[in-house]
Amino acid sequence: MKPAPQSAPAGAAKPRLTTSAMIASIASEGQRTKPAPFGHALNALASGDARIVGMTADLGKYTDLHIFAQAHPDRFYQMGMAEQLLFGAASGLASEGFTPFCTTYAVFASRRAYDFIHQTIAEEDRNVKIACALPGLTSGYGPSHQATEDLALFRAMPNMVVIDPCDALDIEQAVPAMAAHQGPVYMRLLRGQVPLVLDEYGYTFELGKAKMLRDGYEVLFISSGIMTMRALEAAKALEADRIDVGVLHVPTIKPLDTQAILAACAKPGRLVIVAENHTVNGGLGEAVAGLLMREGVHPAYRRIGLPDEFLAAGALPTLHDRYGISTEALCTQVRAWLK
Repeated sequence: MKPAPQSAPAGAAKPRLTTSAMIASIASEGQRTKPAPFGHALNALASGDARIVGMTADLGKYTDLHIFAQAHPDRFYQMGMAEQLLFGAASGLASEGFTPFCTTYAVFASRRAYDFIHQTIAEEDRNVKIACALPGLTSGYGPSHQATEDLALFRAMPNMVVIDPCDALDIEQAVPAMAAHQGPVYMRLLRGQVPLVLDEYGYTFELGKAKMLRDGYEVLFISSGIMTMRALEAAKALEADRIDVGVLHVPTIKPLDTQAILAACAKPGRLVIVAENHTVNGGLGEAVAGLLMREGVHPAYRRIGLPDEFLAAGALPTLHDRYGISTEALCTQVRAWLK
């Protein structure tokens, strides 16, 4: 029989992380995951819709599009390291009645190919779906790979729908919703072994709709993407302090579910915290703040997001603690604000 594991003494240093932690899964130890939800969902959808094509810029394996490519090689286009060409070609295919799903890293779509998306896809209102990996602080490789401003950029683009899914279930259900929507869509993409959390809350993705996952009378998190997962973890942890926390998940950043947000924020007496894996400039936090100011709803309001700076390289757990988006950091901040 193996001896029982010994707990670390109070104040003990955390284990030293290796370089692999720069690209580690965002799933916590022991958390349920599903492999490649985007790739499998797109493959299933394409099996019943011949208009769907898959396109990438040399990143099929790293955006889970290789699953689609293996099943539908006649509808897969590898465009090489040329993101501008990727999106220009996707616009052309869309003009001929196809529904292109394009994948790359979020930094390349939002920064390198922004003008091509703006001019050839958004302005023409072409039916192109863009799914981009490594959103926000989900890579430890520094500013060249950290898309911390992508939501702000695509929110500002006319005709563009913007989605920030939380987990594998969100992604699986968002893919057919993207295809059903007529027009361009940008979705942040979680790849590989993706956490599965929303199934515990009876959740169903609806384009343009926010969902109250749990209610709470003292604190309300309004969150998107992986920060909804962190907010749910923080809510459970804060129960030990008898702090009642609600979580409103906002997977669609644009169009924003203004009705649900206003209704949730109108309840008196609780602290509203917007949490996002994105710079504090131009993302969900500012969208919610602007909405509340315009409509005259004024709860106690705070934001948790990434700072307005180029972020460091390093292991993801270390960076999430450093920049305040880990579960532990959320709990610490909530306790401080409530004092």
